[in-house]
Amino acid sequence: MPVHAPATACLALADGTVFFGQGFGATGVVTAELVFNTSMTGYQEIMTDPSYAGQVVTFTFPHIGNVGITSEDDESNDPVAAGMLVKWDPTVASNWRSQGELSDWLSRRNRIGMGGIDTRRLTRAIRQQGAPHVALAHNPDGVFDIEALVAAARGFEGLLGKDLAKDVTCAQSYRWDETRWAWPGGFGTREGTAPKVVAVDYGAKRNILRCLASAGFDVTVLPASATAEDVLSHQPDGLFLSNGPGDPEATGAYAVPMIRTILDSTQMPVFGICLGHQMLALALGAKTVKMNHGHHGANHPVKDLGTGKVEITSMNHGFTVDAQTLPAGVEETHVSLFDGSNCGIKMTGRPVFSVQYHPEASPGPQDSFYLFERFRAAMA
Repeated sequence: MPVHAPATACLALADGTVFFGQGFGATGVVTAELVFNTSMTGYQEIMTDPSYAGQVVTFTFPHIGNVGITSEDDESNDPVAAGMLVKWDPTVASNWRSQGELSDWLSRRNRIGMGGIDTRRLTRAIRQQGAPHVALAHNPDGVFDIEALVAAARGFEGLLGKDLAKDVTCAQSYRWDETRWAWPGGFGTREGTAPKVVAVDYGAKRNILRCLASAGFDVTVLPASATAEDVLSHQPDGLFLSNGPGDPEATGAYAVPMIRTILDSTQMPVFGICLGHQMLALALGAKTVKMNHGHHGANHPVKDLGTGKVEITSMNHGFTVDAQTLPAGVEETHVSLFDGSNCGIKMTGRPVFSVQYHPEASPGPQDSFYLFERFRAAMA
């Protein structure tokens, strides 16, 4: 008979279902919404993506942690996802870029990991009942108060109505000039004069800012709470709305008035990604809704309705724009080929557009970079 190590981690769902496994990373207890991600690579980028605030991520691909950790792959200063679940315990890292082990990195950053779990069963549960509320615990002694963990999961308030952008945005404005990574030199630096873009940070990934710099923009990043006056004080040639976590309607309480003022008082190009896409849609008069289990992965096919082309995209969102509520003068430009949900919009006759997916994540790998170039061409 196989010998099983005693459990040192426990996952409790709000419906009372309990999973046991091997803990790694930090110890303690965290409550969050549970989602699954189908990506085969990019676990470090996923854990540091601010859009995952308030969520524990189940990785459906079993080989997680095998290439270690490198500071070059961080999308923010620290992991933002509340925790991670994997089928197999992370193995010793083997990659020329590796600077350390996943478990040590999680421990230093106070994030809990759990291995040895049936991720297929867990993914089915998420798909069937929607993203559940959970409590994840790691205790090397293997002692868990199951009733307390289930109660903690049931007590989690969830993401509906939650403005999480304010928790992950920058504290003050700053300039960005680092460009995309390229062999053999790594990251570059944008030089010379360029059109000015203000990027509003609702939880911006670093690689989005790199793509803006690589597309030839002079980028200034402002906090999520920036007003129209703050934006216009930089005399930008364009406005970019970043990705981010939480309920778009909650963040929209302060973001939508800013965007509406910019749209009403200027003709500058506007480009949004992910939460920025949802912010733009709300500002134009559409509505957003919570999805059953969201879209999280790097293999999502999206159709460009204008060209008929299909892009393989990276996605991370639990809310979506309701295409049936798009007002006159706003067109649907992209749709998901998985479920037909909205993945892009534009204003008729104006350089104002946005997409739900992440063109900077490059799963295609270059399928969607044209969006940054389109934004640049709008300023020519």
